[in-house]
This record gives sequence, structure tokens and C-alpha cells, in this order.
Amino acid sequence: MPTKNGSGRGSGSTATTNPPGNQTPNTPDINESEIARLKVDQLRDRLRRRGVTGTADMRKDDLVKALVKAMKDGAKKSTSTRAGGSSRGSSSAKKSTSSANPPGNQTPNTPDVNESEIARLKVDELRSRLRARGVAGTADMQKAELVKALVKSLRDDSGTSSSGSSSAGGGGVRKGPQNSKSIKYAQEVTSVDDEPERPGRSLVTTDHDVIRRWAEARKGVPTTVDGTEHDGHAGVLRFDFPSNGREQRLREISWEEWFRTFDERRLNFIYQEERSDGKQSNFFRLDSPDREDG
Repeated sequence: MPTKNGSGRGSGSTATTNPPGNQTPNTPDINESEIARLKVDQLRDRLRRRGVTGTADMRKDDLVKALVKAMKDGAKKSTSTRAGGSSRGSSSAKKSTSSANPPGNQTPNTPDVNESEIARLKVDELRSRLRARGVAGTADMQKAELVKALVKSLRDDSGTSSSGSSSAGGGGVRKGPQNSKSIKYAQEVTSVDDEPERPGRSLVTTDHDVIRRWAEARKGVPTTVDGTEHDGHAGVLRFDFPSNGREQRLREISWEEWFRTFDERRLNFIYQEERSDGKQSNFFRLDSPDREDG
């Protein structure tokens, strides 16, 4: 039985074993308890965004440690930069740096539009997202233009949403005369933050980030069925999973080409995260709302 101190509280190993909240007092923005509650694929996704590679074979404890370290390193770098700026004593230099590299979200009326995060996306990811939102003519655009176009599109959607009208895009289900029953009974997923209601739940999305994260968590490679291509375009879309053994008839293509074809054909992605027994599921199929053969 634990002893009590003068305040009447029990003292022992419990507080040490389960330290509450943030265990990094010098980096208050890094909450290790909160990070430890993230799922494995969420940890890998955050590490990937920070440029950390080689996470595919890491276990959850290692992923948590790696993310905490990456965040600490980032915090130290940020503090060092701020300290260096103050030592110069130049208020004009601070103002210039602040304007050139504004922190966080510069769209206060649209809190879901984070320009800094968008600017870190690669060119093909920016084009894919714009294409999914129905924005054409991105092939000849430079990265800065792509960023501005995506921010504008997101702002427009946020404005439409706040005015009470529904906005298209963002992972919403595509509908048509041939929507399958699977769509009707599936849970709609519109972002990587959405969680299945239960293990074994059938899910549906058109969001590129959700689909890519799902496939990469299973080491899936974007492919097309060899021989089904036509007019220089990808044919039947598939993923090739190493756990199933590489299939000879599948030809690897880029994510950009896979998503371009996915959007052009107005497909829905029906899938599972887990089987009913809680084990990871590789089930997926592509559904066309416009024709029966998808």
C-alpha cells in the first residue's frame, strides 16, 4: 500500500509510470501523451511530412520516439533562429523575415486552410489536389502558382460552406445513375482525420490523401493492368501489394497518373481499414457511378 505524504496524497511509482500531460517542459507544444495516442499510420504520415524516412518497418514505440525527436529538433531549430534574429538587433530585419516566412495559417477566416502546410506539398501533389477540385490548366503552372490556386480553391470552398451551401470535393462521394449498394451502406470518409465507426466497417472516399495513405500503409504500389491501356492513358487501376506477391500483369505507374485516371473516370474508392476481427484489411474496389462495369 503506498504511503501518504503530508498533503494526504499517495506517493509511489504510479505518477512516475504514468506521467500526465507533457513530459517535455522546455517544448510545451510537444505533448508526448497525445502523440502516443495516435495510430501507427498517423504517426508514419506525420513523420513522412517532416521528411523522416524508413518508417515502414518501425513499431509504434519507435514511431512515437521518432516523432517526438523530430518535433523537439524542429522546436530547437526554431528557437535558435529566433535567438539569432534578436542578437542582430535589427527591427527591420525581423519585419522582413516575418513577411517572407509568415508562421502557421495566414487565413484567419478560413482556419482549415493552412498555407504553410500547403506550401510544403510537392508539385505533383498540388496538381492532384487541384484536379480533384475540378481546377484545370495546371500542367504549365509553377509551384508558387499552384499553391496560390489551391489556397484560393480551399478558401472558395470554405466560403461556400460557411454560407450554408454544400461544397463539392474534399473526398465526397461521386454520385450517378449506377451507384452501387456498397456506396449506400458505406461510411463516407472525407479526410485523413476521419476514423471508421467500427472494425470491419465498409468505407468510401475520393480523397487522394486518404487513398494514398491507406495504400502506403500496406506498401501498396499504384498500377494499371497491363494491356488495358488505351490512347496513351492508364487502363484498369489497381494496387500491387507485396504481401500478395507481385503480379506480372500489373504495371507500376506514378501516383499522379493513377489519381488523374481516378478523377477523370469519376471513380469512388470503396475499402476497409480493418477486418471485423481487428486485423488490417487490404480490401478495396473502385466503383463508377456512371457505368455498371466500373
